[in-house]
Amino acid sequence: MTSSLLKATDWAGKALAGEWKALAGGQIEVTEPATGQPLGRVARANPEDVRQSCAQARQAQKAWAAMPYGERAKVFRKAAELLEANRQEYATWIIRETGGIQPKAMFEVDSVMHHLYEAAAMLTQPTGLVLPSQEGCTSIARRVPHGVVGVISPFNFPFLLSTRAVAPALGAGNAVVLKPDPRTPVSGGVLLALLLQAAGLPEGVFNMLPGEADAGEALVIDPDVTMISFTGSTAVGRRVGELAGRHLKKVALELGGKNALIILDDADLELAVCGGSWASWLHQGQICMSAGRHLVHKDMVEAYTQQMAGKAKALPVGDPHTQPVAIGPLITARQVERVDRIVQESIKMGARLLAGGTYNGKFYQPTVLASVTSVMPVFREEIFGPVVSITAFSSDAEAVALANDSEYGLSAGIHTRDIGRGMAIAGQLYVGLVHVNDQTVNDDGVMPMGGRGASGNGSRHGGPANWDEFTQWQWTTVRNTAPTYPL
Repeated sequence: MTSSLLKATDWAGKALAGEWKALAGGQIEVTEPATGQPLGRVARANPEDVRQSCAQARQAQKAWAAMPYGERAKVFRKAAELLEANRQEYATWIIRETGGIQPKAMFEVDSVMHHLYEAAAMLTQPTGLVLPSQEGCTSIARRVPHGVVGVISPFNFPFLLSTRAVAPALGAGNAVVLKPDPRTPVSGGVLLALLLQAAGLPEGVFNMLPGEADAGEALVIDPDVTMISFTGSTAVGRRVGELAGRHLKKVALELGGKNALIILDDADLELAVCGGSWASWLHQGQICMSAGRHLVHKDMVEAYTQQMAGKAKALPVGDPHTQPVAIGPLITARQVERVDRIVQESIKMGARLLAGGTYNGKFYQPTVLASVTSVMPVFREEIFGPVVSITAFSSDAEAVALANDSEYGLSAGIHTRDIGRGMAIAGQLYVGLVHVNDQTVNDDGVMPMGGRGASGNGSRHGGPANWDEFTQWQWTTVRNTAPTYPL
């Protein structure tokens, strides 16, 4: 494949609304977080652009759902093959547009390939059940597509988190309208649109419309959209949930997290520090599953803190596109200000700064705060920055209480040499994901991903959960002869 991405005329200043074209909403300038340099332009959707695309998607969906399942599966397999052949080009866009390091970008690319193959596999899975029924009657429950699914995706892992919803929604027979985050419209939208188009997805089945909040709200309330899949902040998720509920739409909300990594007194210290640094500093901490709270037994806390501080001071920070660094830039200057506000307020309340706590432009130094208490902002607020927050505990019961002292309920990790002890703690945590002898940032397309409380509405993405989210049950009965009734 000669890459379409090298042909700027294919998509520059455009969006995929049936075909690549300019939109009434204008343009979005795409910039590189590390340098501030322009990377390109895409079209900006306004509410009327969204309205037209949703209507078009509704018309295209019927023929897509009726296409033989083998033909639909070929589209996803072909897309995965094309992505494999262009891995580095796709990864480079992710690096430059998101500020992620090379391994992070490659993880996204590999994960998207996995999701595409999983979407193809959906097409050969059973889609219904034969239910108990009376003599002479066949009773069937089958899964049918919603129709048009609206997907709103975030900036941090844009290629993966767009595909995670788009691919299974299409696999289940829906049409999709995607609104990627305006900060990462290429990685979050253009890359996937080019891929599916090149793989032979019929026109109109997938529409990709970058836009701001007005485009997102238009998508949520559009009468042709019957389900919304949103991944992003809890604050925006509440608004999406409110609008979707008002319009009686199904909504899947995968929101923020303030995840606890619990280090018990029998843990392997080196492995715990290794996992903890990955969980808080991968992609500058801009991950919903990042370890926002390191809960460490009092007998381990001093050694853990010192080793973590040493790691922080040794990590190279810089432009991941041009340098072999571990920490790249945060996505915007506004996010830098937010991270620093949380850090500085917590220091004023008594947290001890052992490393970092400073920044240069969008580059925030890996930071370690010790002696953190549950009333400090660094304990309570989702940071989305490279900050390790360490709190000591004295007993397993106290560790559980601290871990559950949050409105969020996404992920947790527990380090211990006693598996039974770890499992006992895991069973008491108010989270959707929990890992014994691992850290909080884990992902796999075959597992149901999602949280509780302020981390989500109990919806899930991945594996068997895709059928739950992207289809609905239809009950059908067939009788040999029509019954008679007493009225």
